[in-house]
Amino acid sequence: MDKMKRLRSDWRYPTTLLCIYGFLSTVKPLEPFLIPFLTGQDKNLTTEQVNNQIFPVWTYSYLSVLVPVFLLTDWLRYKPVVVLQGVALFITTALLRWTESVPAMQAMQFCYGVVTASEVAYFSYIYSVVDLERYRKATSYSRSVQLLGYTAGSVLGQLLVSFDLMSYDDILVLTLVLTAVALVASCLLPMPQSSMFFHRKRFGQRASKEGGKRRRDGSKDEARDSKRSHTSPGDRGDEEVQGVEESEESEEKESCSQVVVQLWRDFRRCYSSRQLLYWSVWWAMATCGYNQTVNYVQVLWEHVQPSQNFSIYNGGVEATSNLLSAATAYGIGFTDVRWEQWGELCLGGFSGLGAASLFLMTFTENIWVCYSTYAIFKCLYMLLITIAMYQIAADLSMERYALVFGANNLGALLLQTIITSVVVDSRGLGLAIVPQFIIYASYFAAISVVFSVRGLFSIYRAQRIKQEQLSVDGKQSEICEEHKF
Repeated sequence: MDKMKRLRSDWRYPTTLLCIYGFLSTVKPLEPFLIPFLTGQDKNLTTEQVNNQIFPVWTYSYLSVLVPVFLLTDWLRYKPVVVLQGVALFITTALLRWTESVPAMQAMQFCYGVVTASEVAYFSYIYSVVDLERYRKATSYSRSVQLLGYTAGSVLGQLLVSFDLMSYDDILVLTLVLTAVALVASCLLPMPQSSMFFHRKRFGQRASKEGGKRRRDGSKDEARDSKRSHTSPGDRGDEEVQGVEESEESEEKESCSQVVVQLWRDFRRCYSSRQLLYWSVWWAMATCGYNQTVNYVQVLWEHVQPSQNFSIYNGGVEATSNLLSAATAYGIGFTDVRWEQWGELCLGGFSGLGAASLFLMTFTENIWVCYSTYAIFKCLYMLLITIAMYQIAADLSMERYALVFGANNLGALLLQTIITSVVVDSRGLGLAIVPQFIIYASYFAAISVVFSVRGLFSIYRAQRIKQEQLSVDGKQSEICEEHKF
């Protein structure tokens, strides 16, 4: 018993369980082949139904549950939301396997929106169960296994499809088994005793409040005891329970209001920095365009080369792009660049290369060119988002780190919802896939122009300030020389 208790208190126990869950929940061998599966003989859906009616639901559901899930994650102390993510992922896979209609597929996309919104619990859980000195190592492990899971799922899917080892339905059954094991791992996670906002000082505050209350009410003890002597034990028990419930309820209300006020203060304080604001604006805009591209790129691939006429390699492309993106993001840590000066120009320049990749991807009729430009686009985004994350997080505490990153992703999702409802949704313009990607490429071109101009202005201003400072220093040195004589 003591051995099990020590094992559970060790940082390696929750980290290992979380990594097992993170790996198994991201091994999705069918994901690179989702469009051929939905539009093929298995589901018999049309490309227009998938593109304009089913996929937009994910964006809407993600937006609708993101803020509630963010608050519930902290209030419930992470683990219940991690378990909820596992349950929602299991339901998503089950609906994909055993249902066929458009409404059922829309329900599947809604559940997947819950899955993606619950990612905040996965990435926040580890900080509440490990010591500060273990943060970097635990974060590295939990993020790395997810990338490994996505890559392993893509490679596995490509092998199963290319060598005709499993049908799409059998692949989904295998995914269900992996998801079930991941769900069991999430249930075994130890329950954190604290969280970043709601439960940060709750127990200490309660103890001090009770101590103060006892001191203030000391003079009333005799009167209370006299009153209780005339009541039955059952009545006294009911009064005590009611008093505890009322105390906890008032404490919860006070805690919620304090958290909301503190979040708003931190939000204003963080975004009062112009540098952080510019990086965050790029983050939100670029992430919006990236998500739209990744979500609908399979539809473009199907348009360029229908899967009925071609042995598709979507899984191999996703695996390769993930590995290249990881290498790019890792390599940026070894570059010695003054990002505070050159960062905005890099954002503009590399966003321009991303726009060029999207234009080439859109207008080519060669699937291999389409695959290659997609990998380039993904690597460019991962490069820039890594720089942005580092620049934003450099001077933020853990609480503000979570707040700013969550706010940036919410901004991206709001933009994505607008684009989806206007451009993609059948109730909006309902554009075909090629016009959609022309809009996405133009969107990144606009980002490139804005940040390139802003970057050039920043460099010009920095050089001008430097020259003025040199001029002032020169005049001061001349004055000093004159006074010597």
